[in-house]
Amino acid sequence: MTLPRRYIPSVSLLAAFEAVCRLGSTAAAARELSLTQGAVSRLVQNLEGQLGVQLFRREGRRLMPTEAAQAYARDVRKALELIARASLGLRANPGGGVLNLAILPTFGTRWLAPRLAGFLAENPGVTLNLGTRLRPFDFATETFDAAIHFGTRPWPDAEQMLLFEERILAACSDDFARSHPMRRPEDLLEQSLLQLESRPNAWTAWFAHHGLQAPATRGIMFDQFAPMMQAAAHGVGIALLPEFLALPEIAEGRLIRTPGEAVSGVGAYYLVWPAGVTPSPALVAFRDWIGRAAAQ
Repeated sequence: MTLPRRYIPSVSLLAAFEAVCRLGSTAAAARELSLTQGAVSRLVQNLEGQLGVQLFRREGRRLMPTEAAQAYARDVRKALELIARASLGLRANPGGGVLNLAILPTFGTRWLAPRLAGFLAENPGVTLNLGTRLRPFDFATETFDAAIHFGTRPWPDAEQMLLFEERILAACSDDFARSHPMRRPEDLLEQSLLQLESRPNAWTAWFAHHGLQAPATRGIMFDQFAPMMQAAAHGVGIALLPEFLALPEIAEGRLIRTPGEAVSGVGAYYLVWPAGVTPSPALVAFRDWIGRAAAQ
């Protein structure tokens, strides 16, 4: 459906309005936009005339946006940012193929980053922009085209593709193992067990898998895997880590496995993208590539 043009103001009108709302005066907006103060005032007046709505009230020397104008300004700001991002993407890659991807920090640095050269070699026309997000968000209010997600529940209003289930194992430094001899899973009961905020029941599940009751919580609490893994490598305690994080550290000698089997984690890793939106060629290419990479 095509909207009437009166509801689609020009970018110059919207930019002037947004700047005045944010900066609080036409003078400040004029300096930012490299316009005269009179030009900014006329742009704001033209926008009010086009919309048929008063957007500001004057208090002393300041223009104060109405409550409705403040809400409108937030939406306008997002729209201008989206246009700017699209323009930058087009300039960086005039052949098309920009993908804005939200990633989990540790997954991005430890699993995705070492493999990205392969994707870019297969898809030289794609520009990939990465940003970190720890929790699900509304694709309608963000500029991301897709996201890497960990969890057990579907992402609201999104399509998803399973990458792999999480498998976790216990690991510590060689120095810690020498000073704290461990031959059986029950020997871990008396050790310093490092904790992760997003996996509060991980040790309970690990001990239960081995027929044991977990001890009362003790050990340092971390909010991300990366610092917890570094703490384990420096002898602070034992960490439960996903295999994709732990196995490279074990292969390079920074960590060793403790007694006990790897067990299933509490969720899985997914690629997700907005439901009801036709994926761009760049997203289709990335989806195909990461599916193959995760299966290896």
